[in-house]
Amino acid sequence: MNLTSDQLIFWHYGFVVLNGTIVTTWALMLLLALGSKLITRKLTTDGEVSRWQAALEIIVTGINAQIKEVGLNHPERYLSFLGTLFLFVATASLCIVIPGYTPPTGSLSTTAALALCVFVAVPLFGMREQGFLGYLKTYVEPTPIMLPFNIISELSRTLALAVRLFGNMMSGAMIIAILLTITPFLFPVVMTSLGLLTGMVQAYIFSILAAVYIAAATVARTTKPRRPVRPTATH
Repeated sequence: MNLTSDQLIFWHYGFVVLNGTIVTTWALMLLLALGSKLITRKLTTDGEVSRWQAALEIIVTGINAQIKEVGLNHPERYLSFLGTLFLFVATASLCIVIPGYTPPTGSLSTTAALALCVFVAVPLFGMREQGFLGYLKTYVEPTPIMLPFNIISELSRTLALAVRLFGNMMSGAMIIAILLTITPFLFPVVMTSLGLLTGMVQAYIFSILAAVYIAAATVARTTKPRRPVRPTATH
């Protein structure tokens, strides 16, 4: 019984290993790329739109609204990155209905790679909004004493992001595998349905946390405290 797709080895040569995580990850990326190409090749703004375009507009509009609610005033700047994160994790979770499929997000290597993407993207977005020196100054705010704590905070939240997604997806796959050995018909169907819901929730949480981190680097840190208004003398 394989709990993660890391245990499924297709080919290896020396230290180079081609396991199930790599295969399913690239298969999902290929599926998303081809699906995006096929859906967007006949986009129209006049007349009746296709069902695929309507579904795509609902997804994009929903992600756009969520990004704006986090506090990012120009969600179109972050839509491609955050939308890709959400769609990848969500698609990886939805595919669990395929027999024999193990989601790559149940592997710590995949979740760590996704968290590293967020770790790199946050300072890049912050530097784009505030400039290189302006973003670096945020690490010594409110006082230079906070520099090591701010650095540790950046590293720890990246680790937490990876472990949170891995733990939730891994536990779901483990429970389904255990119940499959006990009752091969009833409980796996119920747990698979619950796994679909859990996977969508995790995709939402992961992308929202990434949006919050980006907002903290681009919006909150640029907000300077207002000077107290001195009362004017009345005559």
